[in-house]
Amino acid sequence: MMNVDQLSHLLHTQPAAQLSAGIGATLVIASTVGLVLKQTLAKGQPHTVVDNLNARINAWWVMVSLIGLAFLLGRRGVIVMFALISIAALREYMRMANERDPSKAGGYRFSVLLAFAVVLPIQYGLLWISWYGLYSIFIPVYAFLIMPIVAVLSDDTSRFLERTAKVQWGLMVCIFCISHVPALFMLEIPDYSQSPLLLITWLIIVVQGSDVLQYIWGKLTGRHKVAPELSPSKTWEGLVGGVASATALGASLHWITPFSPAQAALMALLVCLMGFLGGLVMSAIKRDRGIKDWGTLIEGHGGMLDRMDSIVFAAPVYFHVIRYWWTP
Repeated sequence: MMNVDQLSHLLHTQPAAQLSAGIGATLVIASTVGLVLKQTLAKGQPHTVVDNLNARINAWWVMVSLIGLAFLLGRRGVIVMFALISIAALREYMRMANERDPSKAGGYRFSVLLAFAVVLPIQYGLLWISWYGLYSIFIPVYAFLIMPIVAVLSDDTSRFLERTAKVQWGLMVCIFCISHVPALFMLEIPDYSQSPLLLITWLIIVVQGSDVLQYIWGKLTGRHKVAPELSPSKTWEGLVGGVASATALGASLHWITPFSPAQAALMALLVCLMGFLGGLVMSAIKRDRGIKDWGTLIEGHGGMLDRMDSIVFAAPVYFHVIRYWWTP
């Protein structure tokens, strides 16, 4: 954990101060716009679109505050925060994965218990001690092999492949992929003097910003559906406008990263596209389960996975591109 001097240094560095001021100003402007729309467009009465917008803005105030608190606690605070996010995401996933066919198999139930009680703590524990070698293969190799072995020992083979696949997907999506955000602390980038917190901040701003901008562009200009069966609200106009805007945003924030403006633009384009495609994949799972949202944890946003679906697919790619191209 950071000591007082390190924390003070981080908070008073120019990039961190400017970024914090920019995020605060953006939220203030968004809240002001929401208030004006409530008084003018909605005339102070219930209005589905305006009320949903204000609920989303209020939720962002809470989420930004919690992220800021974790950042103040430094590396370990961020690891704990994302471990809690993984717990919430895994809980939503496992509940919805069994929405239509709750399993009674003892081996399957024990596998789910191991996911929460063993796999998740070990994965984040490896981050805590910065053991990259085991961290990178623990779930895709060891958990991948051990979990079906545990399930098969129950001697119940009914829908075995389906049950095993559910657990494996839960481990990869909710633990392995999400854990790549705090894993950015393990990267040592030559000639990059800023805190890894800024790398995390850049990723979150660009990917989540892309989601918001796609929503706005879609509402303003959307006509042609990208995947009507998966996500009726996503349009080609929203996708192109949102990704282009978020790419420009990522390029404009290159000064908090080790990237040049051109590199930041390419990285932003990559993570935005991965985020969009990740959202489609997670939507396909929801449609298969017959649900609209993963949960109701975050007002205006749905569940934790509804907010993290883009990060799930973007974070591992972001991490490994940086590790391959920017570290020794």
